Amino acid sequence: MGLDDLHIRNLHHRTHRAGWLRATVLGANDGLISSASLMIGVVAAGKNEFLVTVGLAGITAGAMSMAVGEYVSVRSQNDIEQSDRELEMQHLASHPEDELTELQQIYIERGLTPELAREVAKQMHAKDPLEAHLRDELGQNPYTRARPVQAAIASASAFTAGGLIPFAGAFAPSLEAKTWSIIAFTAIGLLLTGVISARTAGSKLLPTTSRILLGGALGMLITAGIGRFAQIAGL
Repeated sequence: MGLDDLHIRNLHHRTHRAGWLRATVLGANDGLISSASLMIGVVAAGKNEFLVTVGLAGITAGAMSMAVGEYVSVRSQNDIEQSDRELEMQHLASHPEDELTELQQIYIERGLTPELAREVAKQMHAKDPLEAHLRDELGQNPYTRARPVQAAIASASAFTAGGLIPFAGAFAPSLEAKTWSIIAFTAIGLLLTGVISARTAGSKLLPTTSRILLGGALGMLITAGIGRFAQIAGL
């Protein structure tokens, strides 16, 4: 088997999707649940005249919040990885033999004999000691490296797309129809999110879709209860 064949086989693994997949699934799921829950709460409170405005405001604010939150979070992770990289460079410059022994011990713990582990560590240090320590000691890998801009765009776009699905239910003709339309659109959206998430990640379909549907139902139930309480209390 050649290197090209190995590269093609590696493309079937899903680790390199982790960053954008997490942000996309989280954004779409959050957009669906938060927008639907917000509008269901407004409907339950009897404030039908503000439903479209509330829906648009919720989608816009949520998308911006998701983008900023993802960027700050992932950027912080990048800063930590960079700090570890600089620290490892200092260790390699000041104590190269200790670092070699440390790498050897890592390979021994993974199942190699001390002699073979020493030889592998020497070979790794001869090629690129920093890369070897970042990968095998600290677990840093280019495939899983955090990308803040990518995560922010994916999250905001997914939130907007997710939020627009239940928002379509706000244009139903009557108050009761709006309620059931929002719930129906949201359920369909959550189901699609679960299926896409499971297929993309290679996980089981039923557990993934079930937890997404249950989470959405719980969110709408709680906000509906709050909205109903506000209506009864005259708030």
